[in-house]
Amino acid sequence: MDYQQSLDKLLTLTDLERVSGQAPHHRRYDLGRIRLLLARLGNPHLKTPTVHVTGTKGKGSTAAMVASVLSAQGYTPGLFTSPHLHTFRERIQYDGQPVSEGEFAALVEDLWPLVEGINGEGVHGAVTVFELLTAMAFQYYAQKGAGFQVMEVGLGGRLDSTNVVQPQLCLFTSISLDHTAILGDTVEKIAADKAGIIKPGCVAVASPQPPGVMEVLRRAAWEQGVPLIPAAEECQYMLHAHDLDGQSFTITAPWGEFPLSLPLLGAHQLENAATALVGLQALNEMGFTISRDSIARGFRSVRWPARLEVLSREPLLVVDGAHNPYSAGKLREAVHDYFRFGRLIYVVGLSADKNIPGIVQELAPGSPTVIVTRSRHPRAASPRMLAEEFARAGVGAAQVEGVAAAVNQAVEMAQVGDMVVVTGSLFVAAEAREHSLHIPPEVYASLDLRATVP
Repeated sequence: MDYQQSLDKLLTLTDLERVSGQAPHHRRYDLGRIRLLLARLGNPHLKTPTVHVTGTKGKGSTAAMVASVLSAQGYTPGLFTSPHLHTFRERIQYDGQPVSEGEFAALVEDLWPLVEGINGEGVHGAVTVFELLTAMAFQYYAQKGAGFQVMEVGLGGRLDSTNVVQPQLCLFTSISLDHTAILGDTVEKIAADKAGIIKPGCVAVASPQPPGVMEVLRRAAWEQGVPLIPAAEECQYMLHAHDLDGQSFTITAPWGEFPLSLPLLGAHQLENAATALVGLQALNEMGFTISRDSIARGFRSVRWPARLEVLSREPLLVVDGAHNPYSAGKLREAVHDYFRFGRLIYVVGLSADKNIPGIVQELAPGSPTVIVTRSRHPRAASPRMLAEEFARAGVGAAQVEGVAAAVNQAVEMAQVGDMVVVTGSLFVAAEAREHSLHIPPEVYASLDLRATVP
């Protein structure tokens, strides 16, 4: 089996109900399948120390920071994230590098007979793409002898297929409204689902949260006999300087002062960095060795594209995968706090199942120039729908089919000193990167498999 054949195998497991977002909760999420698959593999997920990361915004960035520091320390960590930007291999990283095509294909080939067996038995339903990828990651990290596995939750927490681990550390980044049809229609309900990753024997660390969310997390931690450390009470950070290449800052904590630099922009990344640092200190206190030098080198070398990422300086072209009102608001704040520009031009594409009015309301202030478009993603909202929503917010929007064409039009419109921001989803950000950086997209048999990610 070669790499393309392995992708074709994955495509046969695509859960179209997950793509459409119409399936009832109990049919879509069940840990029975992943537990059975891992048991038949010898439970590789229990062989590696684990950092489990959930949240609504910032969980991927925070996971990448932790993995980068662990790599700098020499732990050769695994990092499992979703969705991918350009290739499925990005989701399963080892010591900072995506799994190779050959290794990816070999994992699919090795696990496929077990998948067919479980599907044929029909007791737990069919294994999904995300579940197979999760099992592949656990198996790969066990085979490699990874010193840690940093696992980003795909959706929620309680019934996410990553929630079979026995973590040493659980990190909760900022929790806000998203996936409300699945996780609940209040931040407290969403927090309760995400709190399902807390298990006895771990330490939990939380980014700043709304009071109701923090209370939910505290209660869940108390019920499991787990300490919950609020990062904001443990340390403070101060920004010193920033430019298009990143930002420098200092985090002050009871255990020391840490002058750091980060090649990621935005005040929210400082919040994520503080959460990561508190978590790393917790690992230190458990007996793992993580030096100040490794912390500094790890933060300095972290890579997490499509988050306030500068693709071009002339004209200034930035991509960001903001996909809910909270993240759109943080993007708008960061654009004005971190960049200097004349006119602001947005290229916006959104998924139809997102809170489109809420996102538009966050992007509309200041009367920016707006071009609306759609990605290849099957759930992408039509440009017409987005233009109508911007019109209701008092902002006119040009409609352009296709992200590449929309980016081209925005760049052509931009004059000296203007700024183009491509946003609305990671799928839109990915296509903008492919177009601007000449990255060939990964080709699938019949549809964009990024659609299978919750």
